[in-house]
Amino acid sequence: MNTLDVIGFVIQDGIWSALAATCFGILFNVPPKLLPGCAAAAAFGHGLRALLMQLGLDIEISTLLGSTVIGFISLYLSRRWHAPIPVFTLSAAVTMVPGVFAYRTMLAIIELSLGNADTANAAMIAASTNAVRTAMILGAIALGIAAPALLFNREPPVV
Repeated sequence: MNTLDVIGFVIQDGIWSALAATCFGILFNVPPKLLPGCAAAAAFGHGLRALLMQLGLDIEISTLLGSTVIGFISLYLSRRWHAPIPVFTLSAAVTMVPGVFAYRTMLAIIELSLGNADTANAAMIAASTNAVRTAMILGAIALGIAAPALLFNREPPVV
């Protein structure tokens, strides 16, 4: 892919992620005036993940960096609009959930449970590989959206 194709792909990915985050925000009863913030956080976070993956980074590292951007944007928007941080992070981060890897894990487990000795080793390797990747991506999402709030959203001391 040339540079123009990558830029077009990232913009398209950001638009679709913003649409998905807006729909999840509606599903989660986010106030309508906060939906653009959910869409912006998803567009920038998922767009960064898509860009980094196009540049050759693994999906786990790309997801960590993209969800960290979602966390920073959500922290900024929560202070600007006086809303809780999860209002933005939840609907924006849902777009990064690794559904394909979880699906492949379940398919391999089902194939393993059928008891075919010829494909048991391959099914076990596929199930464990996809399960570990799913867990690492989910951990990256959790760490990325939590880190900015834990680092910069401190309560003032009482004393």
